[in-house]
Amino acid sequence: MVLPPDGLLRLTPEGLYCPAAGAWIDPVRPVPRALLTHAHADHARPGSGAYWAIASSEGILRRRLGAGIQLHPLTYGQEFRLGDARISFHSAGHVLGSAQIRLEAGGESWLVSGDYKRQADPSCEPFEPVRADGLITEATFGLPIYRWRTGRQVVAELLDWWRDAPTRPSVLFCYAFGKAQRVLAELRQLGVEEEVLLHGAVHALIEPYRQAGVELPPTRPLAELDRGTSLAGRLVLAPPAAATSSWMKRLAGAQTGFASGWMAVRGVRRRRGSGRGFVLSDHADWDGLLRTVRESGARNVLVTHGQGEVLARYLREVEGLAAEPLATGRAAEAEGESSEDQELPGDAVPIQEERAG
Repeated sequence: MVLPPDGLLRLTPEGLYCPAAGAWIDPVRPVPRALLTHAHADHARPGSGAYWAIASSEGILRRRLGAGIQLHPLTYGQEFRLGDARISFHSAGHVLGSAQIRLEAGGESWLVSGDYKRQADPSCEPFEPVRADGLITEATFGLPIYRWRTGRQVVAELLDWWRDAPTRPSVLFCYAFGKAQRVLAELRQLGVEEEVLLHGAVHALIEPYRQAGVELPPTRPLAELDRGTSLAGRLVLAPPAAATSSWMKRLAGAQTGFASGWMAVRGVRRRRGSGRGFVLSDHADWDGLLRTVRESGARNVLVTHGQGEVLARYLREVEGLAAEPLATGRAAEAEGESSEDQELPGDAVPIQEERAG
């Protein structure tokens, strides 16, 4: 099943388009109206005339897209009209302010999932099941080999790893928006109250979480510490790009780890070169993907990103659904990795790496 040219949704060079609303969902090029599922840079791009997004993502969006963007902040479940379409945003459980977008017009409804996860996460609102006639779902981890343990279990292991190295720093590489804050929130729920040090790219995205009421341990940029300060026994969070930058010179001798769903694959662990891999993803695993499709009640399912063909085939042959892969024009996803290294034009403030000096 493909999107018909006269249907509620269609593909254009700018991305997924809803003619009834005159709006695009996560457009890949500037458009007059953009409906954003979340603030990762491969979903939220600068240059559009107006944006609609969940209010808790406003701080990050204005930092990344420019303080002067025309933004219409929304609450979860709030229904509004654009043109002839009724639209509502529902929690996706991916990162702070992430949303699934439901559109309805002409007796037809579609749900665009964006990125989502089904696991509990103290750093963002939980996933909300939503029903629609058709569903566009991601499949970043759309293989049966991907089945996640809880975030609490994984971060408890991370905490033991940190505590077992009292004579040297522990550096955890994790994506600056979403993963780092989830690790911090899980640590806080495990009773951690001591200060965690942050790379500048992570520190720049902490305040919107605190403003949203997410409880985190005390944090401070590593750059604020005097050069002679001992880092023994300290935990430092940094984005993956920092691993090969001069920023790491100050942390010579540190034990290193990497938190990502991709750590479930041994070959990826070796390529990352980190001493320890923690399997922690902000995307749905195989069971989460199937559960979401079933709970949506959709009979037509289009699958984007990752293992789209595998999941679509399973949905056709086992679940009896009309399911096909859909190429949306966005680059293949690596859990937000590509989005954390992009600099943005105009009055946007790019997230720069700290430099050792």
